[in-house]
Amino acid sequence: MPDTTLTIAGAHALVCAALTASRTSVENAAIVADALIGAELAGQGGHGLRRVPAYAAQARAGKVDGHAVPTATRVRPGAVAIDAASGFAYPALELAARELAAMAPAQGIAAAGIRRSHHAGVAGLTVEALAEKGLVALLFSNAPAAIAPWGGRRPLFGTDPIAFACPTADGETIVVDVSMSKVARGRIMAANQKNEPIPEGWALDVDGHPTTDAKAALAGTMVPLGDAKGTALALMVELLCAGLTGANYGYEQTSFFDAEGEAPGTGQLLIAIDPETFGGTRALDRFAAMAAMVAGTDGARLPGSRRQAIRDRLRRDGLSVETALVREIEVLAAG
Repeated sequence: MPDTTLTIAGAHALVCAALTASRTSVENAAIVADALIGAELAGQGGHGLRRVPAYAAQARAGKVDGHAVPTATRVRPGAVAIDAASGFAYPALELAARELAAMAPAQGIAAAGIRRSHHAGVAGLTVEALAEKGLVALLFSNAPAAIAPWGGRRPLFGTDPIAFACPTADGETIVVDVSMSKVARGRIMAANQKNEPIPEGWALDVDGHPTTDAKAALAGTMVPLGDAKGTALALMVELLCAGLTGANYGYEQTSFFDAEGEAPGTGQLLIAIDPETFGGTRALDRFAAMAAMVAGTDGARLPGSRRQAIRDRLRRDGLSVETALVREIEVLAAG
């Protein structure tokens, strides 16, 4: 069956309809749809429309509160605590970004700790939005356990993305977005939905053996980025996102992929820095100098440089989405 092409506006409206029909407020549905369409436009389909059925099921079951309104409490001059209230992560991340955009220029640096949250999606989108406001930004997020400590078999850490973005003097935005697994778990979810195998080296089954079966991979553990170094970084993210904020550790969380159990209670830490804090506007010049050196190196590519080209193409040509997935979302939208 050929794919279906959706306009950006059409895809956004479809996601909103599916979520509002699934016990989600109009306001939250629009913010979630922005994030999922943003993921598609970033070329990260595993965090895009494929998430709609699971999100809708969780909202209907009450595992995520689709009507939650996040709250912000400024606990220090440069720190704000965000309670996502067991709702979707995106409204909480949007609130945190607004708070930090107001705080960082005055304080030099500001941080937001988010608790009782959910799937953060494409972490690069959050930091990119702050960079577009002239700030340097870092985002850490934990996730349900999928990675075992190096040498172990029991998953304790999530795939735990880390994202960084900064503006430059020439208008370019540098975006770095990595997870602590060799590949994003969403890619395995997508393979499972399509009944396709995965490459060897992505994941291990429950017995710790390499597997190409997506279902076995989802039941097992992810291969960490950089082997032991990846698990050390995942531990760092867990401590920052859960130990620091009061959110659940990865091993305490329920799955993002189904509607079973309690709310996952994920945590995020978002940091914003005014680039003029230490070196005045020279920081932007220095960022631009490094970006130019990377971009000018034969065979190299500046992280984030392909995003705008992908966005421009998809906005022009529309989103190519599996017809079966479109039909599934349409059924949800119809109630």
